[in-house]
Amino acid sequence: MSVAFVKEESAETAAETQLPDRPVSQHPNLVTEAGLKLLEEQMKAARAAHEIANAVEDVNERRRQIAPHLRDIRYLAERLRTAQVMPAPEANDSVSFGSTVTFTREDGRVQSYRIVGEDEADPKAGSISYVSPVARALNGKVVGDIVTVGEQELEITAIQ
Repeated sequence: MSVAFVKEESAETAAETQLPDRPVSQHPNLVTEAGLKLLEEQMKAARAAHEIANAVEDVNERRRQIAPHLRDIRYLAERLRTAQVMPAPEANDSVSFGSTVTFTREDGRVQSYRIVGEDEADPKAGSISYVSPVARALNGKVVGDIVTVGEQELEITAIQ
């Protein structure tokens, strides 16, 4: 249909409201129970924001406001569809998905991270993705083991 017959500024305006999809990781979508709940909450929030944006009267502004929410809904629907909830580790004898591991760096810093799914990871809040280089190096190791990540050596001091 020609843009002459629709209420929009131009073909460029319509095209700029179509955002590219968020990239979906090629890794299995492993999640903790909390991670699954987080995805569900994000989906509810994206749908609510979509509904609010859908109420905007001006068609061009409505399209601009809806676009990021539609993109998020598509991404979250795929992540929820492929989510594989992993049970909490039954033992703390070795590092695994869901473990909280404490290690000491060569410079003396002590850090603790919980190993979680990609969408749940937030290093500032103390969680890292299971596909991160640090988590991959720590996986399967036990207290006292030393692993090398890049040029840093990390000594595991606790697993919870």
